[in-house]
Amino acid sequence: MPAGKSLRIAWLGPVPGGDASVGGVATELLHGLAKLGHRIDCFFPSAGHPLPARLEEDERLTFIWGTSNWQWNRWYSRGKIAALATGLFTRGLASVRLRHEIMRRHAQEPYDVIYQFSNIETLAVPSSLGRAVPLVIHPETHIAGELRLLVAERRLSWRCQPRYMFVIVAAIMSLRALVQRRRIRPARLLVCISSVFRDHLTRDYGVPVAATVVVPNPVRLDRFAGANVDRQLGEPPTVLVLGRISVRKGIEDVVAVARTLLERNVDVRLRVVGGPSLWSDYTKLLEDLPAENAEYAGTVPAAEIPAELARSDILLQASKYEPFALTVAEALAAGVPVVATTEVGAIEDVDRSVAAAVVPGDVDAMATAITAMLHQLGMSAAETRSTARAEAERLFAPDVVCARISTALEQLVDGASNGLAGTS
Repeated sequence: MPAGKSLRIAWLGPVPGGDASVGGVATELLHGLAKLGHRIDCFFPSAGHPLPARLEEDERLTFIWGTSNWQWNRWYSRGKIAALATGLFTRGLASVRLRHEIMRRHAQEPYDVIYQFSNIETLAVPSSLGRAVPLVIHPETHIAGELRLLVAERRLSWRCQPRYMFVIVAAIMSLRALVQRRRIRPARLLVCISSVFRDHLTRDYGVPVAATVVVPNPVRLDRFAGANVDRQLGEPPTVLVLGRISVRKGIEDVVAVARTLLERNVDVRLRVVGGPSLWSDYTKLLEDLPAENAEYAGTVPAAEIPAELARSDILLQASKYEPFALTVAEALAAGVPVVATTEVGAIEDVDRSVAAAVVPGDVDAMATAITAMLHQLGMSAAETRSTARAEAERLFAPDVVCARISTALEQLVDGASNGLAGTS
C-alpha cells in the first residue's frame, strides 16, 4: 500500500476514456489516485460505456452507471440546439436519479470525500450528504467565463452563425451560470487547474481563495515518448494551431498572425487543425487565412495528435479565456515550444524559454514571439525541445499531479476530522 491515508471517495463526472480532452484527464486522475491506495466509487449518469482496461482491472475502482441513454443522431439530438438542450436535461435527470445509490453506498460504508470532476452544477450530490462529507469540486471550465467571451465576441458569432443561435446559447449559459454560482458554494475545496482560472472563479462566483488549491491537469506522457527532440526546423517551419475553432479561442487573431507573418516575410507555414464545438462554429473566419503561408486542415482523430505535433515546430494558443489548454501540455510533452496568451493556464509555471507569454489579442506580439522562437530553434533546436519535454514531465506527469491532489484531499479530510473532534 502506498504511503499516506487510504480514502474512500465518491467520484462524479464524465465517463473516462480516450487519450485527449476531459475523458482522458479523468482516466489519468482515477488511475493515479487508485495507485496511491484510494478506493473510489465512480458514479456516471450514462447507462454504460466501454472503459479503459487499466481502470476496469483495478479492484480499487467501482463503476456505478445511471439511466441516461442519450445518443447522437436521434430525433431529439439531430440539431445543435436540440442536442445541447436535451443533453443537459437528460444528464441532469440521470444525475438526480443517482442520489439514492450514492446515499445507499454511503450508509453501508461512509465516504471520506465527494469528488466532483469537470462539472460544477451536477445534481447527483444529496444536500444532506454534501453537508456531512467534504465536497471537492474540480472544474475544467466555468460558464460565467464562457458567457463573458460569448457576449464580447457576439459580432464574430453573428458573422459565422445565425443570430438565433447566439440568443439561445446565451440564455442557456446565463441560467447555468446562476446555477453554478449557487452549486459551488458548499464546496470545501476547489481544485483549480491554473491560477488564472482560480482568479476567474473567485471573482465571478465569490469563491474564497483559502478554499482553493492549484493543480494542473495531467497528460499521459507516454503518448509522446517517441518524439524526436533532436529534429531540426522544418522547411519551412510549421506553426500549429490545435483545438476547437470556436468562441474564445482567438481564431480571428490566428488569421491576423498569419497575415502579419506574411507581411514580415517570415518563412513559416501556419497549420490550423480542429473543428467547431457543439454550439459555436468559427470556421468561416478561416476563409480569410492567406493561402501563401497558412492552411486549415479540419479535424483529426485524437490518435493522430502526436503525429501532428511531431511534424510541428511551434504551437500557437491565442485564446482569450483558457482555464488550462491540454494542447499546450501535449505540445511540450512532444518537445514543441509554445507561444500562448497570458490567459492560457497551462503555461503558468513553464520555463519561459519554451513558453512565450503574450497579452490576449496582441497580434504583433504573437508574431514577434513566433519569430523569436524560430530563431531560438534555429540556434539550439535539440536543447529547446529537450527543455520543453522536461517541463512537461516536471509539471504534468500523472504521478506528480495525482500526488498533489492526494495530499490536498488528505489534508482536507484531516482538517474536517479535527474540526469535528474540536466540537465534540
